[in-house]
Amino acid sequence: MDRGVGAAAGLPESDRKDLAIQALAGSGTVSDLAARHGVSRKFIYQQTHKAVAALDDAFLSATPDHEVLFEVAGTRAWLRQVIVGLTLICRSSYRGVVELLRDLLGVPVSLGCVHDVLEAATRQASAINHDQDLSRIRVGLHDEIFQGATPVLAGVDAASTYCYILAAEDHRDADTWGVHLLDAAAQGLRPDYTVADAGQGLRAGQRAAWGDTPCHGDVFHIQRQCEGLADTLACLAQGATSRRRTLQAKIGRAGQRGPDDEPATQLALVRQAETKAHELARDIRTLTQWLRHDVLALAGPALATRQALFDFVVDELAAREPEDARRIRPVRVALPNQRDTLLAFAGVLDAKLADAARAHVLAAVRMRA
Repeated sequence: MDRGVGAAAGLPESDRKDLAIQALAGSGTVSDLAARHGVSRKFIYQQTHKAVAALDDAFLSATPDHEVLFEVAGTRAWLRQVIVGLTLICRSSYRGVVELLRDLLGVPVSLGCVHDVLEAATRQASAINHDQDLSRIRVGLHDEIFQGATPVLAGVDAASTYCYILAAEDHRDADTWGVHLLDAAAQGLRPDYTVADAGQGLRAGQRAAWGDTPCHGDVFHIQRQCEGLADTLACLAQGATSRRRTLQAKIGRAGQRGPDDEPATQLALVRQAETKAHELARDIRTLTQWLRHDVLALAGPALATRQALFDFVVDELAAREPEDARRIRPVRVALPNQRDTLLAFAGVLDAKLADAARAHVLAAVRMRA
């Protein structure tokens, strides 16, 4: 008889349970557990399956599927809550709300009813929002999003993600931004600084409303612009490779000719263009990655070093601008124009690290490490 079978037969129930627990916990491999207790691996799997079945029985509900769990009073107020919840929590469309209420609850509602309910909820929420104390917000995030062609001005607390501005407007100029920022200031909003993109109306409105409150640059938009350039050049390089392969195949089908033949000369030019396109795409991709990971990343060197690296990236872009000025120039111009605002976060980080270093009597370089 197999020794493992004999050992398993004489194993007490408590030991079997402990063995299953160890297998479920992954405290050892099945082979190690089997060797340690002198049983077979099949026996380990059997005990594990028994333990899993016992856990399933313990946690699965014994309530029949058709037993009534609770009852809800279907009042008009409750239906209004359902409509608001479906649109805000479930991101449902107006028609989706109409279909759900009709198919599951048997309640016919119109699109206009859904609209009226949401408009009423918006008015109630606006009254509540206007009574909020915004004095605790230290960093504001401002941006312009769009609902179709309609600009929506947005302001969010960086710490809590509370949205203190969300306004659909006909314009996104300085006056429009200034009015909303003044309204927020009346509720106590006095941030240490804000973060926004390079939108002129947004920044001019903040200067008009809040004076010298700093507006740091968000790195998302400029990084997306740089990566868009790198992706475009990579596609152009791939296109150059495709053209070279097509021409090469055409020449191959026509038969071998002399090096001075027109197709051969054309192939040499196409190969040269392909090489230049790939070199340019590779260089721009490298510069973009340096900008993202070495210059604009939160964890990185001091501000002065970041500024030097930033200028280096701009210089390298300028050196390659003649190769594709139409595509490279907008990025090369945007970067130096936004340098100080894009790197403003590094100055804040340096100051915080210096304060922490003084508090713990450490060198600032050690705090950064």
